[in-house]
Amino acid sequence: MNVIGQKIKKLREEKGITQEAMAVQLDVTQSNYGRLEKDDRRLNVVKLLKIARILDTSISALFNETDSGNSENGSMGQGNKEVYDILVESLRAEIQHLKEEINFLRVIVKS
Repeated sequence: MNVIGQKIKKLREEKGITQEAMAVQLDVTQSNYGRLEKDDRRLNVVKLLKIARILDTSISALFNETDSGNSENGSMGQGNKEVYDILVESLRAEIQHLKEEINFLRVIVKS
């Protein structure tokens, strides 16, 4: 389910911002940006923060399901949980990548 990507697209269109303009501000190609809207597993926290800033909204607004009425008593809806899990996994992958880079650099420094 692509909950965040759909919300980003909706907000972007409401504000009259093109995919090309978003791509330029995010320093990615238009096609890469388009894929972000279609597959929110490509989002990471850094990109999400930049997108929220460009769209002049908060990250919590992107996670909020009040439009569909699925969120009750402040609990996280299923769509939000899925996106949250994707973001957590993205951060874990980034952390693992950074650990590998550090280990590589340690080997180079010791050589």
